[in-house]
Amino acid sequence: MIIAGQLVSLDGVSRGQIRIVDGQIVEVGPSLGTPEVDLSDDCLVFAGMGDIHIHARDDVSELETYKEDFRTAAAAALHGGVVHVADMPNNKVAPVDDASWLAKREHLRKRDVPIEVTLYAGIGPNTNPLSFPVPYKVYMGHSVGDLFFTTLEQLDASLSRYRGRAVSFHCEDPLLLEAHKNAARHEDRRPPECEVSATRFALAMIEKYDLTGKLCHYSVGEGLPLIRAARARGLRVTCEVTPHHLYFDTSDLTDANRGWMQMNPPLRSVADRQAMLAALREGTLDYLATDHAPHSLAENERGISGQPHLDTYGPFVTWLIANQGFTPAQVARFCCVNPGEFVNPYTAPRRFGKIEPGYTASLTVLNMARPVTIRREEMKTKCGWSPFEGVTFPGSVEAVYIGGVRRDSR
Repeated sequence: MIIAGQLVSLDGVSRGQIRIVDGQIVEVGPSLGTPEVDLSDDCLVFAGMGDIHIHARDDVSELETYKEDFRTAAAAALHGGVVHVADMPNNKVAPVDDASWLAKREHLRKRDVPIEVTLYAGIGPNTNPLSFPVPYKVYMGHSVGDLFFTTLEQLDASLSRYRGRAVSFHCEDPLLLEAHKNAARHEDRRPPECEVSATRFALAMIEKYDLTGKLCHYSVGEGLPLIRAARARGLRVTCEVTPHHLYFDTSDLTDANRGWMQMNPPLRSVADRQAMLAALREGTLDYLATDHAPHSLAENERGISGQPHLDTYGPFVTWLIANQGFTPAQVARFCCVNPGEFVNPYTAPRRFGKIEPGYTASLTVLNMARPVTIRREEMKTKCGWSPFEGVTFPGSVEAVYIGGVRRDSR
């Protein structure tokens, strides 16, 4: 099979062709033959996009599958142009050891989803590393679920057992969260200083225990110089940013929308949002990761934090390109190459992130000339809503290929 179109790489955009055999890319070039699929120049062909921070809400207990499960999360991912995801461990039955992680993987296998799903393991006060390589997640302060720490000393003691592992941090200082817990508004209960303080501590832990660190859903401009300085010292640390921290800020909050605009960390100032856009553009932020957190609207109104974003991943990317001046090559870095490098150690023999021979033939095609208006009735996530309802994005998902087979959910 040959697919032809405007191919995107870290070097830019060029008209070319991809030859696919048995689900693998075997050749890329300007003229490989007569294509079975010939995409118009309005379309950009990316290596399959990856979202390395989602909450599918599915585990062996099935206690939260009323709002999402692996099948509906996969449908939402395909709808949004996403070919692989990494699922967080704060489940009712948290995957924290070999047995619980393998049980979740077997549960996932039975769901028979079309996309690749990488499973994080959780780190808690009494956990130990698994006997095989997985990515880990640590919640520094109280969040959704039971995997969290109440003191930084407690966290330090646990991380000492995970030396050399790949650990992702939810950066909110538990002591500062406790100090601000009685503030009137959500954003004041989790102020910027909580994230900045936790960033300092996370970077210290990454250095102390030789971790490959990742800071999740970054949101505060004041913390960016700390990250840059840590990298200059040679620390292995990368950072995510979410669509909501790039698009919304505290000026968008009203009494009417506070429920469904609540997340951890909360929305920040206009200046913080602009700092996140600039840091994503210049490379301090490495991944566009949604923190897809499907809850019912009724749950959000009761103060449960999180928003669903898988359905709108691709359309949001077109906003970055058309409205915010990002180049397709920059998008390839934080939506394709970097997420692929994050999951590839765990997905062998499948490899994601580049349109090159030897990589899995999973592709995301965005049509930059076909706007889309986000409508609730078209969402594939089981929770059934989006914070972008009514927003018209400048482009849309044209097609998604999984192993060379078109599998988009339109």
